[in-house]
Amino acid sequence: MTGPECQFSFENGKLAWLIGLVFASVLLVQHFEIPYGKFSAGRASSSLTRRNSVHGVANFSLTEEQNSEYSVNNSVLGNSGIEKDNVGISIGELLFQESYHNLTVNTLKRHNSLEAEKAREFEYSTRAQQPDKDASSTCGNIQKKNTTSSTEEMRKGNPNIAYGYIQFQLPQKRPPYRDAYPRNMERNKKAPVRSFVSNTTTVDKDVLFGRQHSHIGLLGRNSSMTNTPEMKETSERTEGKVVSIRELNDLLFQSRTSSLPNSMTLRPSAGDDQIMKARSQIEGAAIFKDNSGLYAPIYWNISKFKRSYELMEQVLKVYIYREGKRPVFHQPRLAGIYASEGWFMKLLQENKQYVTTNPREAHLFYLPFSSQRLEEALYVPNSHSFDNLKQYLGNYIDMIKARYSFWNRTSGADHFLVACHDWAPEETKRLMANCIRALCNADMKEGFQLGKDVSLPETYVHSSQFSPRDLGGRPPSQRHILAFFAGRMHGYVRPLLLKYWEHKDPDMKIVGRLRDASYIRHMKSSKYCICAKGYEVNSPRLVEAIIYGCIPVILSDNYVPPFIEVLNWEKFAIFVLEKDIPNLKNILLSISERRYLVMQQRVKKVRQHFLWQSSPMKYDIFHMILHSIWYNRVFQTMQL
Repeated sequence: MTGPECQFSFENGKLAWLIGLVFASVLLVQHFEIPYGKFSAGRASSSLTRRNSVHGVANFSLTEEQNSEYSVNNSVLGNSGIEKDNVGISIGELLFQESYHNLTVNTLKRHNSLEAEKAREFEYSTRAQQPDKDASSTCGNIQKKNTTSSTEEMRKGNPNIAYGYIQFQLPQKRPPYRDAYPRNMERNKKAPVRSFVSNTTTVDKDVLFGRQHSHIGLLGRNSSMTNTPEMKETSERTEGKVVSIRELNDLLFQSRTSSLPNSMTLRPSAGDDQIMKARSQIEGAAIFKDNSGLYAPIYWNISKFKRSYELMEQVLKVYIYREGKRPVFHQPRLAGIYASEGWFMKLLQENKQYVTTNPREAHLFYLPFSSQRLEEALYVPNSHSFDNLKQYLGNYIDMIKARYSFWNRTSGADHFLVACHDWAPEETKRLMANCIRALCNADMKEGFQLGKDVSLPETYVHSSQFSPRDLGGRPPSQRHILAFFAGRMHGYVRPLLLKYWEHKDPDMKIVGRLRDASYIRHMKSSKYCICAKGYEVNSPRLVEAIIYGCIPVILSDNYVPPFIEVLNWEKFAIFVLEKDIPNLKNILLSISERRYLVMQQRVKKVRQHFLWQSSPMKYDIFHMILHSIWYNRVFQTMQL
């Protein structure tokens, strides 16, 4: 070809090459999108609204009740008014959104796995992340339970049968003995530390998807929009997704609305019918005007809580199995750090209102073992093995199955246990997978099943003749310490806390161990008390902070706080991500004085739910534990 024909062909070739380069560039941008590029997409309105049917709360706005104490606007950020959701979207995400619609069907098929994953992330707003089928994933999965499990799987004790609850799973199994936990892995050095206070309305997509975009500012005027100091830690732990308190609340809602499997075999009883009637009455609870000592702002829905509590008092019957050799069964310790399980067992065994000697009229069946006694009696020192402890519990369950028909009727779903030892989740997660487990170690990564299991408050009891020492503390105007922590150095969070704050700032009293008298004096003189995890997510400091009028600052990722079924923890506690330790002071200073006063007043109001009494009183910690067990049983019962 010569002349015009040749020139025409040459021009066509150049055009084809140009189109190809543009197309390839689009694909490259999608594959290698800039993780830290900041490009504001304006204010995105969140669709995460609190459901009226469960909590009776209109939305996630941080403005408080119109008639709130002190008549102030109690925004967590001070006088900023209603906090709107502000989600930063990276350039890569915007390019993806634009190019996604321009790709051909064939290209989408060729890149299906990548594009589908990104599309799901972009469209996600309120739903929990779908389960990851790749068992080797480095991130844990927030997984809704499979609703098609067979009855055969249930008989085998498959923990994945659906009861309408949520479980957070990690792919790697943690070594069983706490002293053997590996602690020498470096964290990601490049990811910026994002300042985070749970009392916000922002939907943190980075938290849900483990992505490393730039900051999402959550602290108003005091927000650190630049990277806070990088954290290197010497803990060897599996990096998984962190579920904030706001996301926990949403997952709890999902567990309440999940339908139970049709394949589940259940031989209905009169007790099941009573529970279903109670569920209907709780869901349709009328608004109470006289709250009889209860303070409405600290609850999700005070009317539902009060109605549920009344029905528990009127209806609930618990059967305690007589089987089991002492001291593992029926003889718990009543002093020490694990005393919660002991005091609950003691008070329930002495109770005449709820306990029945006729198992056929029972709504719940109590397995009266002490996880602390089990460890003392059977654990072989330095063996790093739970096998003999599990076998002992397995033999007990087999005996219960053989002597009674009640376990087999529901595969143990109407049975419960109360255990405070660190190892209890590992010891019971398979043998008692369907039971309601009240656990101090309420860790989503350790198999705690939200909507079924109960978070047990850990309380350090100094004497078997329990008597709370002098309650309360100094008034707010005389609490001159901004934040206080003292304790043993175990786990990976506490050493980091001291690394960044010990002797670094006069407002931050962060130290190692203190004498008891000095420890209590500091709690009574501090505005905020840091409840930092040790080996496990739980700590007695949470209850101690509430007892001494100090606002708890929970520094323990994926910890499910006690009584979350009815208490709105965001109203009286602060949740800080472990990665935000370097920015701790800025986070606390971002809370206005007025907001602090409101929260401190609420800490005093919620205190009655965290006190042990030698003779149980209404709404005390014994009754609240029992209520959480009752409440979870009511809301996992299927329509008959």
